[in-house]
Amino acid sequence: MNKAELIEHVSHVTTLPKRDARTAIDAVLDGVIRGLQADGKVSLVGFGVFYLGKNMGRTGRNPRTGEEIQIPERILPKFKASRQLREVVS
Repeated sequence: MNKAELIEHVSHVTTLPKRDARTAIDAVLDGVIRGLQADGKVSLVGFGVFYLGKNMGRTGRNPRTGEEIQIPERILPKFKASRQLREVVS
């Protein structure tokens, strides 16, 4: 399911016009982004937790030249599904 299909689904289930469903979904996604920026964690009970995780720096290799390069550490958004979500999809 992509974003357009999700908007269609929300519009159908809630009987909202697609424009309002798109606004609602955009607001939720914006809230998750702002929550990660502010607190580093957004917990949705029964769904899962979005959090910031750190990928450690490492030494890699340039595939064209074979030369070793240093890959810096970086912070990435991650998601851990709740037990309920894992049970439903398995």
